[in-house]
Amino acid sequence: MPAVEKISLLKSIPLFSGLGDAELRALFDHASIRSFPKNSVIINDGDESDSLYVIASGKVKIFLMDDKGKEIILNFQSAGEYFGELSLLDQICRSASVITLEPCQCIVITKAAFMRCISMHPEIALRVIRDLTARLRDLTDEVKGFALLDVYGRLSRILLKLTEPKDGELVIERAPSRKDLASMVGSSREMITRIIKSLEEGGHITVKGKTIVIHGQLPHAW
Repeated sequence: MPAVEKISLLKSIPLFSGLGDAELRALFDHASIRSFPKNSVIINDGDESDSLYVIASGKVKIFLMDDKGKEIILNFQSAGEYFGELSLLDQICRSASVITLEPCQCIVITKAAFMRCISMHPEIALRVIRDLTARLRDLTDEVKGFALLDVYGRLSRILLKLTEPKDGELVIERAPSRKDLASMVGSSREMITRIIKSLEEGGHITVKGKTIVIHGQLPHAW
């Protein structure tokens, strides 16, 4: 990929907004562009690596899996977001796995290059810290939800978290599968299907393919 296209890609990432072309070019001297087909595992839990992955296009799923193959989904990320930042701050192996949900293009930045970048631009380190803080708050909320909410409460919370406002309504475009939603809330796919069907029959949501539209407020209980 030509340097101009690489710089254009990096400029589109909020983490590096504010850097000049010369600074971005220097950063890219130690970065690479990697393309991954759909369903490619980019990182395995326990891997030893120290690179930051910035998503230029596509969508990934971040998850954990136990010895019996049971999966717990931690997050979904798409273009403009990044993962692997913890490996830049410590020497511990990867703490989760990452798989592509669609073809993805990632900017892979080595730890050495990233550290040189933040030494010249401390504001980038502050952005990473703010993002980590936000993710820690989200994790705290998730733990609280698992401890205090039933399956419906956890599902409604996840659905609202995934929405984006559109034409006066809350919309989830490319919603996770029933299986993935079950993994996110710690339930069965059958239970998630029953709840969604009930919400649809009650007029609270409309499901069209992978799009879910939420009408008004969801019920407090199921």
